[in-house]
Amino acid sequence: MGVVRSAVDRSVIRRGRFAEETSALLRVYTESISYDWRLYRHDIQGSLAHAKALVAAGILTEEERLLIEKGLLEIQAEIDRKEFTFDASLEDIHMNIEVALIRRIGSVGAKLHTARSRNDQVALDLRLYLREAITRLRKQCANLQCSLVGFACRHSSVCIPGYTHLQRAQPVLLAHHLLAYTEMLARDRSRLNDCMERMDELPLGSGAISGSTIVLDRKLLARELGFSRITQNSMDAVSDRDFACEFLSALAILGMHLSRLSEDIVLWVSEEFGFLELSDRHTTGSSLMPQKKNPDVAELTRGKTGRLYGNLFSLLTTLKGLPMTYNRDIQEDKEAVFDSLDTASMALPIFEEMLDAARVREDRAAAAAGDPILLATDLADYLVLKGLPFRQAHEVVGRIVTMAFQLSVPLSQIPLQQLRVVSPLFGADVEAVFNLQQAVARRLAIGAPAPANVEERLTYWKNALRESP
Repeated sequence: MGVVRSAVDRSVIRRGRFAEETSALLRVYTESISYDWRLYRHDIQGSLAHAKALVAAGILTEEERLLIEKGLLEIQAEIDRKEFTFDASLEDIHMNIEVALIRRIGSVGAKLHTARSRNDQVALDLRLYLREAITRLRKQCANLQCSLVGFACRHSSVCIPGYTHLQRAQPVLLAHHLLAYTEMLARDRSRLNDCMERMDELPLGSGAISGSTIVLDRKLLARELGFSRITQNSMDAVSDRDFACEFLSALAILGMHLSRLSEDIVLWVSEEFGFLELSDRHTTGSSLMPQKKNPDVAELTRGKTGRLYGNLFSLLTTLKGLPMTYNRDIQEDKEAVFDSLDTASMALPIFEEMLDAARVREDRAAAAAGDPILLATDLADYLVLKGLPFRQAHEVVGRIVTMAFQLSVPLSQIPLQQLRVVSPLFGADVEAVFNLQQAVARRLAIGAPAPANVEERLTYWKNALRESP
């Protein structure tokens, strides 16, 4: 399968109106077959349904429809086998298939485009294509969620420091941290689902701008193509790319989530943190420094997020100044959509694979989470429970933290008598504040990282993902 730049049949849509051949440079500049060829199955799917509507409208006989169907399915099979040669002079996938059909079955093939424009044709094809793509992406998101939940289950008792401003803040379970990304991916799946719901409208039958005097049964077309609704304004139908913008927006947000996970992984595998080790299969080395083991998957994903953002803004910028209805600018939608789809479709499974093979360095995690300074807020809460207002308790503990730094001792090692100098509310029971397991277990509010809460949420996600379509 390839693309050629021959002049064969390129006049098929210029006959009658134009006295000169298209400029060779213009043909190269305007062709889209080099990338929109991937819509071929959806274009043929739409044409098969359109042929049935033409039978109902009295334009085709059933015998002619069967001949068209046979020809289209033969073309599809050739493309599937990579035996079909696309002709760049025919501009796009629609004309390549139409011309191939006419060559194959003669004048009957020329009837297929009755009451149809490439404007409503491509609006249909892209919807059909994205409908399939979203189904795959939602499954890939669910698979990554399964990997995150599985990783969390394998290390359900491991504590790490939680961070704010990239400074150690409070202790959390590693599983709770990973479940945060599971929740993000759930919203990503929901956004994709919402996007598919809004694009579930049939544009075919809208023609170039105002339908056709040959009235097609659009309800029949919707049933054949699996749409639950039909567009109600032909001008909107052919020029609408809201659904593509929404798709790119959903992938940009998904990319942002993957980039945040990437940043955590980059930090965790560094020797400064040392909480995680990636497998040799998912890291690379240095051409100069033999000791290096680099988290390239995470770094590349963090970088590719910029492409996802760029594709969204590219399409928004293209659309913002367009008058009604279809303008050739809209051709720029497909490369942005295809690139974002390809980027996300690669990132999700490689993250799934990488997490399944990763290993937690529990000794490093325990050493970091065991720093008593992480329980400074718990120490303030201890004073609150003794009756001190929180703002005063915050100030008292701040002075004690300063004392610990000045004495170069852990917060938990300041003698009780010195604590009592700062506040007489401290008693012998203050020692229990610095028990890490108890401290985490006391965080029992809904959504907090107490082991009981985390275990419940892990069970929820295991069941939800098992039932997920």
